[in-house]
Amino acid sequence: MLFGLFLIWLATAMGLWLVTRVVRGIRVRTTSDLLLAALVLGVINAFIRPLLWLLTLPLTVLTFGLFALVINALMLKLAAAMVDGFAVEDFGSALMGALIMALLAIAGFILLEWFLFGSIHWMYMTMP
Repeated sequence: MLFGLFLIWLATAMGLWLVTRVVRGIRVRTTSDLLLAALVLGVINAFIRPLLWLLTLPLTVLTFGLFALVINALMLKLAAAMVDGFAVEDFGSALMGALIMALLAIAGFILLEWFLFGSIHWMYMTMP
């Protein structure tokens, strides 16, 4: 389980690095700032984003899920506010970064399924 969290954190860091290379308004100073920003983004996505999704569920349904990109952009802005060496200039840059991160996540799941020969076995933990 800990190794899986490490892999997700590393994938987030690689996606964030790619976003900093593609989107002009998103910058990171050093590699350690990038890794810290990925860690903070992961914590924010684990605790704050689900609450925001629940609160904005009617708007997300009304926009056919596109409002989820706005929430992800806000999470990028929040992570930039918390990490000193990570900067997101404006909301447009955050929205573009969120879109690229979402596309990378979709590509990652497709590649994961392809590498596992078309079968992903999800593990569910049950209480005894």
